[in-house]
Amino acid sequence: MAQKGQHVVPSGGKWAVRRSGASRATVVVRTQEEAIQRARDIAKNQGTELFVHGRDGRIRDRSSFGKDPVLSKG
Repeated sequence: MAQKGQHVVPSGGKWAVRRSGASRATVVVRTQEEAIQRARDIAKNQGTELFVHGRDGRIRDRSSFGKDPVLSKG
């Protein structure tokens, strides 16, 4: 998990929200949808990225809640 932000990852049949670089989950919930909502709230509050991983662990979706440096130029 190299990218900065919140990651929704599978965790023993459940879903975890984990901050980039953290060894422990912020929260573990039963459904991916609940984990996405919790992670989205955190990412919006912190102005960071949200990465949603599939059951295979690969990133399948990404949302940005920070300032886009490309858009802020100019």
